[in-house]
Amino acid sequence: MPETKKIKILFLCTGNSCRSQMAEGLARHLKGESIEPYSAGVVAHGLDPRAVRAMAENGIDISLQRSKDMTEVMSVPFDYVITLCDNAREACPFFPGKARHMHMGFDDPPSLAKNAKTEEEALIHYSRVRDEIRGFVEKLPDILNTL
Repeated sequence: MPETKKIKILFLCTGNSCRSQMAEGLARHLKGESIEPYSAGVVAHGLDPRAVRAMAENGIDISLQRSKDMTEVMSVPFDYVITLCDNAREACPFFPGKARHMHMGFDDPPSLAKNAKTEEEALIHYSRVRDEIRGFVEKLPDILNTL
């Protein structure tokens, strides 16, 4: 039986430190049989340790993922480029080939957590956004035609 071609999706965010990293990890974990996920940022800010912790709460290890800027993935023939924040949507370059651009915005956990009094309070924001991204990823690839 021939192997089905996986859909190549780039999750693009501002710094590739949190939301896009979570989306890549969730897509690999939940949809690895049908999606080949990538993530990148307009710039690379490094992997957010709180994003790693929030994902670990769900049994998903993203600690070995690496923060990349979008120039590192420009040569990949993506089927879809999904921006996860308004800044990335505005800065999203043209990707060669047939890539369709889509936007699905999520709150920025680091911004929400900056006034948190405790680490646990900060992680509440990360966990909420992680769960929202998970809900979106669970609907992939079917939802792609509706965005």
